[in-house]
Amino acid sequence: MQHIASWSGGKDSTASIILAHEHNEPLDLIIFSEVMFDENTSGELPEHIDFIKNKAIPIFESWGYEVKILHSQKTYLDCFHHIATKGKRIGRKLGFPMSGRCLINRDCKMPQIRKFLNEINEEFTQYIGIAVDEPVRMERIANSGNKISMLEKYGYTEQMAFDLCKKYDLLSPIYDFAPRGGCWFCPNAKYAELKHLRTNHKDLWDKLLKLENEPELIGHKWNILTNTSIHDWEERLYWEERQISIFDFI
Repeated sequence: MQHIASWSGGKDSTASIILAHEHNEPLDLIIFSEVMFDENTSGELPEHIDFIKNKAIPIFESWGYEVKILHSQKTYLDCFHHIATKGKRIGRKLGFPMSGRCLINRDCKMPQIRKFLNEINEEFTQYIGIAVDEPVRMERIANSGNKISMLEKYGYTEQMAFDLCKKYDLLSPIYDFAPRGGCWFCPNAKYAELKHLRTNHKDLWDKLLKLENEPELIGHKWNILTNTSIHDWEERLYWEERQISIFDFI
């Protein structure tokens, strides 16, 4: 029986590994599936992937755990530039995915995890980072058979998981400006995340602006549900940067 931890680098899955370490739970392998924007650019925020590769993984390996980074054959740009072959929009690029549901997670992250797990030729138990105060998510794994939540086993809430990661100095820097992790091109990103991206990673921000200018896109705006474009955000953040208070003026 192998014991494998699915790890995103977020507080819950990181706390699960810490709990396994603290309580001498069996743990043979940690897997991290990295979504890629293109062949050379990570879909993870630079701060987060740096935390993953240069801080967390070395610590986990010093504890004696093997860590494997998985990559899908598909990148975000592969999905973006995919040409529709059915329906009224045949011949056009799919463009930006529908917000609300994480289609990139479906197409560029989970398939590689499933493929890896399906190729294991022995029984395995999968550790999943779900806290006790997430009943809906917990219900989904209740009858899965081989999935276990370390946080549930040891009675950890999301806040307790956060505190545990902080105690071990294993809290991703994404929590300095966002309540959750995610790809930097995620259409569900909130104001603070978008402002951080534009302020600190203008090269990545400009990639989104450039994509939105491409012709013949089915998903022609960054967030189709809210009818919001990256250019809308660019204008808003541009003018916010240039606002001055009455005290500055005086």
